[in-house]
Amino acid sequence: MTIPDTTTNTATAPQIVAEARGQGRIALDEPAGKRLLASAGIRVPRGVVVRDAAEAALRAAELVPPLVAKVVSRNLLHKSDVGGVRLGLQDAAAAASAITAMSAVPAIATAGIDGWLIEEMAPKGQEVVIGGYCDPQFGPVVMVGLGGIFVEVLKDVAFRICPIDADDARGMLGELRCAALLDGVRGQRPVDKAALVDVLLKIGGRDGLLMRLKSDIAELDINPIVVGERGLVAVDARVILTKPHLEHGAPSRRPCDDLPALERFRPLFEPRTVGVLGASAKGGIALANTFIRRMKAFGFSGDLYPIHPEAAEIEGLPAYRSIAATPRPIDYAFVALGAERIAPLLAAADGHLRFAQVISSGFSEVEGGGALERDLVEKAHRGGVRVIGPNCLGTYSPRGGLTFPDNAPREVGAIGIISQSGGLTTNMIKRGQVKGVRFSGAVTAGNCADVTPADLLEFYLADPLTRAIGCYLEDIKDGRRFFDLLRAATKPVVLLCGGRSAQGRLAAASHTGALAGDGRVWGALCAQTPCVEVATLDEFVDTLMTLQYVTLRAERPTRRVVMFGNGGGTSVLGADFFAAHDLDVSPFVPAVRARLEALDLLPGSSVANPIDTPVATLQENGGEAARRILDIVYADAAPDAIALHLNMSSFSGRGGVDPIDNIFTFIEDALTAHRGAAHFLLAFRTDGDPVLEERKRKYRETAGRLGIPMFDEIPQLAKALAAVAHLEQRLAATLPSSSEAKPR
Repeated sequence: MTIPDTTTNTATAPQIVAEARGQGRIALDEPAGKRLLASAGIRVPRGVVVRDAAEAALRAAELVPPLVAKVVSRNLLHKSDVGGVRLGLQDAAAAASAITAMSAVPAIATAGIDGWLIEEMAPKGQEVVIGGYCDPQFGPVVMVGLGGIFVEVLKDVAFRICPIDADDARGMLGELRCAALLDGVRGQRPVDKAALVDVLLKIGGRDGLLMRLKSDIAELDINPIVVGERGLVAVDARVILTKPHLEHGAPSRRPCDDLPALERFRPLFEPRTVGVLGASAKGGIALANTFIRRMKAFGFSGDLYPIHPEAAEIEGLPAYRSIAATPRPIDYAFVALGAERIAPLLAAADGHLRFAQVISSGFSEVEGGGALERDLVEKAHRGGVRVIGPNCLGTYSPRGGLTFPDNAPREVGAIGIISQSGGLTTNMIKRGQVKGVRFSGAVTAGNCADVTPADLLEFYLADPLTRAIGCYLEDIKDGRRFFDLLRAATKPVVLLCGGRSAQGRLAAASHTGALAGDGRVWGALCAQTPCVEVATLDEFVDTLMTLQYVTLRAERPTRRVVMFGNGGGTSVLGADFFAAHDLDVSPFVPAVRARLEALDLLPGSSVANPIDTPVATLQENGGEAARRILDIVYADAAPDAIALHLNMSSFSGRGGVDPIDNIFTFIEDALTAHRGAAHFLLAFRTDGDPVLEERKRKYRETAGRLGIPMFDEIPQLAKALAAVAHLEQRLAATLPSSSEAKPR
């Protein structure tokens, strides 16, 4: 058999896969893998497949040396590891001798030999790895990295969720830490990056192999591709096929699926009636009883219906024997019963209940609980019910008077939360409350057996009250729909991920699958959508607090920052923090600096950017220097963002005026005069003194009234502003003229 080049290949990709499946193979051998690449228009070496050394001596003469000989065996995925590759063969006789020698290697002989591949060696060039795999949550994912040590040791790779476009492909190449090697260094010539972009699209583009064969390709590696100044050649190819599976029918329709998202989820976020299953007539600390008491304290204005087979009254409320027995249909039910008891009750709802939040555990999160969970959903749908959970904690919706945390804010806010952890959601609400964050809703989704993160994302994206969305996710199940919704989104999403290092991926048979095991697909999601990933709960809350106040500017993504405050060392460290997050705190141009120097500030002041103003400078004339500095910065420096930081402790006990109240007045005047000109953020530092902390709490309220995010330290501010910059860049990519826009 001859390995066809891109001009002579006639087999289609589906035919090549069908042929391998017909032979009972779990993977394409290298010749078949290269035929697959050739079918997509990717250049591969000229070669022949022979049965033995004798045939090699005849057929190899058709090729131009130097040659390479490789074993072909369905049982050897990593043939080089067992000595199954010989390079630099100068003629057909040398190829035949190499095959004779490799045939005697025990590991090769016992594996079972299907044949031998003899190819023309590729010319020298930069080695690159391109691959893909089928992610269990997001579907096809494409990867690129530099070959050799860069992928083996440094794991210098970039991922994107398919399908990608040319901008995605170029972004992947630019994301590599060693990307400079592609542009030529130390006397090396630059490589043909346009050819690499072309191959990435042929693998991961809308019509690429991974999308066309998404039900057949589990993992794919082209390792290496050798790319030169002009063109490239795929030297090796490994394709792992998916396991044969039974075709399933279309998913069953869920109750109210035909309604728009806002109408579909209105009963969850604005319930008029709430049922409670699992409360005790004896009161006490049962979770359902606690829920009733918290709903009363929260001021729920609708009807509360305890459901109990025997009790006449629970927590001072009339009780009802079944869901169907309540005076009005139930919009939302809080269900805290034994796992085995729930499904029959929901099946009997007979259209009388819209949403059941199943707090109970004992389902798919425990061994053997999967069948019980599937039965729960099937019977709930039979009764016309959508299930949230199971194994969750509740829903918090100030607009609807619905809560599960105690003493949660009653004000309706602009931040929507989707979370697979009830405990973390409580922390989000409580920590957010301290920092001034107010919520449009927070749903704990638990196991996501029915209502999924994508369902809730669709609601928040359509919800006029929601400005930004925060997600804590572990296994979102319908990741492809989640990705598709995000790719079309114009609202920012903050992502906190759990379980990134899933052990199931560590057994992957290819470089691509193994490298993806650290959860890099989440990074790909953020590189392609208006989504930013954070590492801690505090970063999560800080970023959402920032997005509550800051209006994102897709037309002018944040880059240039002016720092202003007291504390020289703090300013230096702050500039380092900003630089580490790719934000520019560069010295002012001479004209701006001259205007600032003309202010004739007290000795010890510096106006280079960062602007450092000691305590005495800020205390003089009630802080008048701050007003004059802000006027010049806004009028002449035209930054993308201003970060004002103050050490409150330095004003304590020094006598004179505490200028902070006046500084807030100057800030308000500047924001009014230069509306939308620059993002404004604050960092107020203390030494932990309780008096100062109480004063800072009041200042935080003032900042919130002015629409200014306020932080405890500069590093927190820098991370949040970097998130803003990333989100603006992603939203800029969706603008019609984004490819022509010039960064300011």
